[in-house]
Amino acid sequence: MNRRDVSDVLRCELVMAMGCTEPAACALAGAKAATLLEGWPTSVVVRTTRDVVKNAMGVSIPGFHKKGVGAAVALGVAVRDVSRGLDILSCLTEEQKRTADGLSVDVRLVEETVPLYIRVELTGMGHSSVAVVSGSHTNFSYLECDGRVLREESEIVPEREGVDLSWMTVGDVIAYAASMPKEIETLLLDAASTNLKIARQSLSGPYGLAVGKTLMKDLHEPPENLQEALDVGAALAAGGSDARMAGCQMPVVVNSGSGNQGLVLTVPLAVIAGYLKKCPTETAEALCMAELVGLVLTSYKGRLSAQCGAFTAAIGMGCGLAWLQGGDEAALERVIQNMVGDLAGVICDGAKMTCALKIHSCVQSAYLASKLALQGIAPTPECGIIGEDAKKTMGNLSRLTHGGMEPTDRTILSIMMGKQAENGDG
Repeated sequence: MNRRDVSDVLRCELVMAMGCTEPAACALAGAKAATLLEGWPTSVVVRTTRDVVKNAMGVSIPGFHKKGVGAAVALGVAVRDVSRGLDILSCLTEEQKRTADGLSVDVRLVEETVPLYIRVELTGMGHSSVAVVSGSHTNFSYLECDGRVLREESEIVPEREGVDLSWMTVGDVIAYAASMPKEIETLLLDAASTNLKIARQSLSGPYGLAVGKTLMKDLHEPPENLQEALDVGAALAAGGSDARMAGCQMPVVVNSGSGNQGLVLTVPLAVIAGYLKKCPTETAEALCMAELVGLVLTSYKGRLSAQCGAFTAAIGMGCGLAWLQGGDEAALERVIQNMVGDLAGVICDGAKMTCALKIHSCVQSAYLASKLALQGIAPTPECGIIGEDAKKTMGNLSRLTHGGMEPTDRTILSIMMGKQAENGDG
């Protein structure tokens, strides 16, 4: 993979999304199936995995009163248009909402070899259609109309081809950031600007747990010193999650298919770079390193797992922060070692209001990791899962996520589904 390929990955991954991306992906699958069906469906069946159910269960859908996989698919069927991608839920009409409200959707949990798998099956008036999203949140891996296969990339795709950046070292990340095309610089700065808007919007209303709003009561913007800039960055990142998890109708630029990761990777760096009076190019370099490290880590651990994405995104953000403060390749390596030594194993128990708490904790941890790294401090390989270098540590983190936390993921969903059943929702 060359420099041009890396640019293609960034263009593909840093896209706009409205609301949580798992419901958006469900809506996309529903919309695609609807475009293939002649007439209106009388039966809607969704087969999906526990990680998709987990991430759709507790998060609000922008502008809609229902939650969950079924509600998102119903909205997609009503929209019947996939042109907006993960931003599909941004322009819902009242008629589409009423239509979706009247649809009955049968959601079935399936055991597949990948965590991101959504299969929507529609039937009605003697016609049928199938659309499958797997590999990434916007990848239609299988399409069928009236029994005729239209696309069969492979119904179950582990990860979308071409986005595997596990080959990149910290040195590769720095080299690309130093010579990135101007359009990528613009993409990164626009992403930070977009994400700052929803972060600041969170201060205007009672969103979620109001983590960001509560913290900002004791802070100034613009910040008056570096420590306050750090605190403002963490508070606003959490605030952005407060807002989007509560269904705020403002978009976020995602990373690895995750809006919360997109917030972590951009908002703190934008605030801190502003305080440090960095020029746009310097800010974009730090953002680029952060986004790429985040994508490298996703290549190791996958898009959906029991490992909290805010943790891995904060590793990338910490690398960008170290770079803003004069760090070199060795310092960025130490950031990764410090972060894994601190927070490896933070669980993902779905998308919901407490994501803001985890984001704040992970960003603050990244600040400490960066501060230690800039002083030449990092754990040695004799410490737990820390490897001889960042690459080996990321490999160990991958083993922990895939091999060690699989039972954890099952237990998390079992607890969540049990609560839903107790409440009479399932």
